[in-house]
Amino acid sequence: MTELVRATRIGQFVFVLTLCSRDSPGTMLSSSKLLTLVLVVQPGRVLLGMKKRGFGAGKWNGFGGKVQPGETIEDGARRELLEESGLTVDALEKVGNITFEFVGEAQLLDVHVFRADHYNGEPTESEEMRPQWFKQDQIPFSQMWADDVLWFPLLLQKKKFVGYFKFQGHDVILSQRLEEVEEL
Repeated sequence: MTELVRATRIGQFVFVLTLCSRDSPGTMLSSSKLLTLVLVVQPGRVLLGMKKRGFGAGKWNGFGGKVQPGETIEDGARRELLEESGLTVDALEKVGNITFEFVGEAQLLDVHVFRADHYNGEPTESEEMRPQWFKQDQIPFSQMWADDVLWFPLLLQKKKFVGYFKFQGHDVILSQRLEEVEEL
């Protein structure tokens, strides 16, 4: 099957137009939800949060969520980190941009991944997340999203990346693309 994909950003939404070949006729239009993900990294360790409710509950993850109207992506990342962990950061480094597709869901997830090497405050449990430090050689990938094991090494090496992951349910990756890039 041959596909031509075109993405257009309008405000906080990304619209993806997929034109399919004759053996799969039709045009699909998807919008994208703009999300952030922040990983706090210290020498030899990384801060993760156990998601207590909502999307991804029961999984270890970074801190993040939806970008609110009127917020920049970075402002949204800072707000979510504060709300979910009690931490503030002076600087965020954008290291990744990942698009997630979940079979049966019309909306794609456009996730902007940030790394913070310095922070202010003490990690504090919130209604949504329970923070915990993990040694970098003991990251609990078996209790995280299936794609994390693929891009986390790039994040830890301060390399920039873009990716696409198509999931069946929340645990099975059907297809993927991940590449290291010079700039985001």
